Amino acid sequence: MSTASTQLPEGRYGRSADERADRKLKVIGAVLGAALLVLLGWFAYHYVAGNKISVEIYTFDTSASSVKVHLRGDKDAGVDAYCTVRSQAEDGAEVGRADFRFDANTTTIDKVVTLRTTSRGTTAELLGCHAN
Repeated sequence: MSTASTQLPEGRYGRSADERADRKLKVIGAVLGAALLVLLGWFAYHYVAGNKISVEIYTFDTSASSVKVHLRGDKDAGVDAYCTVRSQAEDGAEVGRADFRFDANTTTIDKVVTLRTTSRGTTAELLGCHAN
C-alpha cells in the first residue's frame, strides 16, 4: 500500500502562502534599505557641503586678564561666520568664552582676537565655527 503525498503538485495551484510572504518581505526590505541609503546620502552630503568655514588656532598668548588668540582659516565668500573660543585655568575651570564674528567679504581668515578672562588662562580652545 502506498501513502498519498501531502505536497501539492508543483506549478498547479500557484505560489504557496509562504512564498507570497517571503516575496512581500523581500520587497519591503528592499524599499526600506533604499530609503535608508537615500537618507544616509542626504545627511552625508549636507555634512560635507554644509561646512562653510574651516578655522584653527595658530598661536595663543596668555596674560593675567586675557588671552590673545591668532585664528587662521578659510570660509566661503558671502557667508557671515563666527567662531567660539574658550580659555581654561590651570585647574580646568573655564575662565573665558567668547564668539568672534567674521564678515561675508573675506574668504581667508587671519586675525588675532583678544579673549577677556576672569583669571589667568592657560589654554585657548576653539570650540567650533559656524556659518550664519
